[in-house]
Amino acid sequence: MVDNTILNNALNVLKQGGLILYPTDTVWGIGCDATNEEAIENVFKLKQRKDCKALICLVADDRMLKKYIKKIPEAAFDLMDIEDNPITIIYDEPQNLAKNLIAEDNTIAIRIPDHEFCFQLLRKFNGAIVSTSANISGQATPKSFKEIHEDILKGVDYVVNLPDEKIGAKPSSIIKLGNDGKVQVIRK
Repeated sequence: MVDNTILNNALNVLKQGGLILYPTDTVWGIGCDATNEEAIENVFKLKQRKDCKALICLVADDRMLKKYIKKIPEAAFDLMDIEDNPITIIYDEPQNLAKNLIAEDNTIAIRIPDHEFCFQLLRKFNGAIVSTSANISGQATPKSFKEIHEDILKGVDYVVNLPDEKIGAKPSSIIKLGNDGKVQVIRK
């Protein structure tokens, strides 16, 4: 059961263009509204990351995915159905997202998380949320909340406090699915 107070606090911060630190199905993530260019710029600054490196975003379900991708390859649904581990898919021709979230090659990485808090947050927010690992660029991805750098904790507007939250502690696999039918494994 998701704590409604925590959920609403995170929701309010997202709606106001703020940054949240939250657990996902993979690792602790820094999140913001995926349509808010200023918020995304703040994520890049917090992570001390060049804005030419694309970020992942999360959506609640297939319906929400269709809002952000012009043409979803059929293989995407097959991959999501058969894959047991978290999988992020890079799609061609994103739409309705902040321009600074979209990669230089006009692609976007999106995952549908298998995580109750994320699902509830995405549904209530009714939109895509950025999800990037909670670390300074170039440093190791924290495997637990205790490993998150103090600068990250101080740099977000809200820390989702879910006691004893179980997360995967491992980034998702990333597969690029081109509209031309090409499939490329980016990260296993």
